[in-house]
Amino acid sequence: MASVYPKKINGKTYYYLREMARVDGKPKMVSERYLGSAADIEAALNRAEAGTLPQRTQHLRFGDVAAAWSMLTELDVAGVIDAVVGPRRADAGASIGSYLALAALGRLVQPGSKSGFADFWAGTAGDRFTKISNQVLDHRKFWDAMHAVTPSALQDISTRLAAKMIDMFELDTSSVALDMTNFATYIDTTNDKAPIAQRGKAKQKRTDLRLIGLGMVVTRTGGIPLVWHAYPGNRPDVTQFPTLIDHLARNYTAATQHSTGTQDGTGPGGGAGGGSGGGGNPAAMTVIFDAGQNSAANFAHLTATGLHFIGSVPPSDCPDLLALPASRRTVVDADRYPGVTAIDTRRVVYGTDRRVVLTHSQNLHDDQARSFTHTTLTKVGRQLDELAATLGRGKTRRTRDQVNLEIGKITHDSWVNEVIDWDLTGDTPAEHRLTWTINATKREALETRVFGKRILITDHDDPTAWPVADVVAGYRSQSEIEFGFRQLKDPHQVAFSPMFHWTDNNIAVHTFTCVLALQIAHLMRLKAERAGHHLSVRNILHTLGGIQETVLIYPSTGGRPKARRVTTDLSTDQRALYDLFHLHRWAAPTTT
Repeated sequence: MASVYPKKINGKTYYYLREMARVDGKPKMVSERYLGSAADIEAALNRAEAGTLPQRTQHLRFGDVAAAWSMLTELDVAGVIDAVVGPRRADAGASIGSYLALAALGRLVQPGSKSGFADFWAGTAGDRFTKISNQVLDHRKFWDAMHAVTPSALQDISTRLAAKMIDMFELDTSSVALDMTNFATYIDTTNDKAPIAQRGKAKQKRTDLRLIGLGMVVTRTGGIPLVWHAYPGNRPDVTQFPTLIDHLARNYTAATQHSTGTQDGTGPGGGAGGGSGGGGNPAAMTVIFDAGQNSAANFAHLTATGLHFIGSVPPSDCPDLLALPASRRTVVDADRYPGVTAIDTRRVVYGTDRRVVLTHSQNLHDDQARSFTHTTLTKVGRQLDELAATLGRGKTRRTRDQVNLEIGKITHDSWVNEVIDWDLTGDTPAEHRLTWTINATKREALETRVFGKRILITDHDDPTAWPVADVVAGYRSQSEIEFGFRQLKDPHQVAFSPMFHWTDNNIAVHTFTCVLALQIAHLMRLKAERAGHHLSVRNILHTLGGIQETVLIYPSTGGRPKARRVTTDLSTDQRALYDLFHLHRWAAPTTT
């Protein structure tokens, strides 16, 4: 048995470690070890403790970067790109596919410039599990990679990746949604190297900036982009519809050739993973789009491709349908769409007799009535009151025609003009007086005739194969592509802007990486949804972003300092996503 034994030597106390044992039945000291004075023992303990503590630590981003890389790796994005554009150059730090995959990863988790990517990467654990160090991520390397990809190569790459996504995730392509938007850029007016960037009608209200248009076709379930098309920002969306439809019809067979789906396209599909819906036959696909794409030429072009469609027309185009009494409408589906009724009929639309479905949603009706009363009419009433007060002071010099013109601007909205009654009296500017009122009878008639109503059109003429409820469901799937565009305009994840490229080719490649980032984001969301986690893209990335890798660096005892890497503690939600995206494959070994 060991014990500490003090000895006094020359008045000072020193300590020894003695071990006692019984020898021949008697206690006897069998070993003695000198420990030193109390100060010596304290110093020894401090040295021992210091050897067990790290000299410094690092906290690296891990969860969101690893999950994005996991998805990119599963789809073999870098391999697909390299198969199209060629092998890695001998003097390149990474392949072209790797650079573009990293660019998409950056747009997904932390949008920024290529010049800042190396600094971002240095703060992540990515260099460890990708074997791509931040030393080879100079922005000029990204530019070299982008310059090597032609527009035709981009389309080939996009088609191959769409095929992989359809196959691996069993995406249902029997119904797809089509829409277009534009993005403001900060390209200088005098820059003539980017003719794709033009001034036009900015949907972000930035009329002072040059715009780039983007059209996409996305899956009805999950909103996964399958086809994209960039175009000059001064061209109306309706003029780009044929090009996007041609992309879809041309690429659809290639994009679904590996799919194992068995749907024949005679019904609406719409399942979470029901296959491709026709194995490449355009007649098995239904394209859904809004009234902004309507023209007789576009409908003729769409018909020629063999694709089916569900669209809409402005209610004002069919006043006879709006005038039909509510008694003609029947309930669509009380369980799926409570409060929605419809009339299934036919009308000549854009020169062709078509199936037309007029729907009425009580929720939409109530929302429109509330907005019209409390927002639109309130604003108009305030402006008319201000004008009436100005005229009432008798000091204005405006002529009757000028006042009438101003009233016309205030009440230019067709609904407003229909329900506002106003009267301007007086013969001279000083005598002009304005009175106005909301005509309750006209207001009620407008609400009954218009509010809550949509008019859908489709070439699915068989109501047995495509009942009204499925036509409504198809049209409502436009929300997926609208959500996708909102995601691209989110400055924090999957952001198209800011864009730091000034030539058409690099703008096209930048657009590709943004669409790829959106594909990865929505595939992550779809994967989480199928696993029972009902999370938005932002919530998924935020939860994953909380998973970090801590590096404990210990003092060197000769040679390189030792480092121990550990993953931070996981919450229940983090553990679920950690397992779902197989992050254990990218987690660090305990020592390096």
